[in-house]
Amino acid sequence: MIVAGVDEAGRGCVIGPLVVAGLAVRTEDLPQLISLGVKDSKMLTPKKREALYPEIIKLTHSYHTIKVLPYLIDKAVRSKRALYKLNRLEAQTMAKVIEQLKPDQVYVDAADVVQERFGLHIQECLTLKTSIVSEHKADRTYPIVSAASIIAKVERDREIGSLKAKYGDFGSGYLTDEKTTEFLKRQLVENDGEYPSCVRKSWEPARRARAEYGYRQKTLG
Repeated sequence: MIVAGVDEAGRGCVIGPLVVAGLAVRTEDLPQLISLGVKDSKMLTPKKREALYPEIIKLTHSYHTIKVLPYLIDKAVRSKRALYKLNRLEAQTMAKVIEQLKPDQVYVDAADVVQERFGLHIQECLTLKTSIVSEHKADRTYPIVSAASIIAKVERDREIGSLKAKYGDFGSGYLTDEKTTEFLKRQLVENDGEYPSCVRKSWEPARRARAEYGYRQKTLG
C-alpha cells in the first residue's frame, strides 16, 4: 500500500512562489520515516530541514513538487467567483501532485476553514481513485505530512535564496516584516511604480504601497 502526504510552504508570503510538495512511501517504510524525527517544518531550524531533506527523499517511493508563481496566485485572489480563490488554487495544485504520486491513501494539510470541503475540492480535480484525509494541522498530526512540509519548505527556501541573490535582502517576505515593506516601496521607486514578477501584487501590503506611491507621484506632479 502506498501512502502519501501533501503540504505547502509560503502561502502567506508577499514575495515568491507558493510551493506544494507531496511524497509517497510504502506503508512498511513509515516506521523508518518516523524514526528520522520528522515534524512540522516550522518547528525545525533551516539547518535541520536541510539535513532531513535527503534522508526523507531516500525513503520515498516517489515525490513531486509544484511551484505556483505569483501571477497565478494574483489571478486566483482576484477571482470574482466564490470559493475559486487561493484555497481552490491550492486544492487544484495538490490534486496535480497527488496525480503524480498515485497513492492508495493521502493525507493533506487543509487550507480551508472547512477541512472536509478542502478534501472534496481536491477530489473533484482527481482522475484517480484514492482515499483523502483532509485535516487542519495535519503537518503536526501525521509524520507523512510533516515530511512533505519539510520538502516544501526547503524547496521554497531555496527559491527565496535565489531571489535574494538577485534583489538583495528583503527580509522574511511576510506581511509583518518592516524590511519586506521597505523592499516593496523601493521596488516601486526603482521600477517606475511597477513590481518585479516575484511580488504578489494582489496582497494587501503590495496594493497599499502601490497606492501610496501613486498618491505621492500625483502630489508631486
